[in-house]
Amino acid sequence: MCSGKCTRYIGHSLVWFAVLCIIANILLYFPNGETKYAYDDHLSRFVWFFAGIVGGGLLILLPAFVFIGLEEDDCCGCCGRDNYGKSCTMLSSIMAALIGIAGSGYCVIVAALGLAEGPKCSDSHGVWNYTFANTDGQYLLEPTTWSQCYEPKNIVEWNVTLFSILLTFGGIEFILCLTQVINAVLRGICGYCCSHQQQYDC
Repeated sequence: MCSGKCTRYIGHSLVWFAVLCIIANILLYFPNGETKYAYDDHLSRFVWFFAGIVGGGLLILLPAFVFIGLEEDDCCGCCGRDNYGKSCTMLSSIMAALIGIAGSGYCVIVAALGLAEGPKCSDSHGVWNYTFANTDGQYLLEPTTWSQCYEPKNIVEWNVTLFSILLTFGGIEFILCLTQVINAVLRGICGYCCSHQQQYDC
């Protein structure tokens, strides 16, 4: 049984998650919609790792379009040759999925590090630093301490929300790409067994 529909569904889902990751990453550059913090280098260092733009975005769009582009008859033939169809589809989808796994994994790691370290902000003395860097992420459980950041306004909420989005969507992308790898391998094994069974029947 061919599972091309499942593969294309994964592809379409990855496109949406990739777009959302790119948007979330871009928003991290503009706390409260202001550009001055990016120009003055007053953003979290992990914002500049492009986790959502590259990792959860561009590196996910590549496998997404590969999955969407798989034709219905690709699971039964490739380039007009039925014998190589399953192998062709399996290898292409696995390679694309591995790229997606690498990209989404990168997105998850950077987002987790960004959440753990906290935002770069100005304290009550006007000094810019990573106020929560030494809390090992415990500040996430203590919202009452977020007021230690005076500028940008609501920067902790801004960073926590957007990095959480990257972490969540990156994790979903990772699971979808891993699912596609497993799906492709099972299809390849099934195709191999079926071809040998046909030889024995003959």
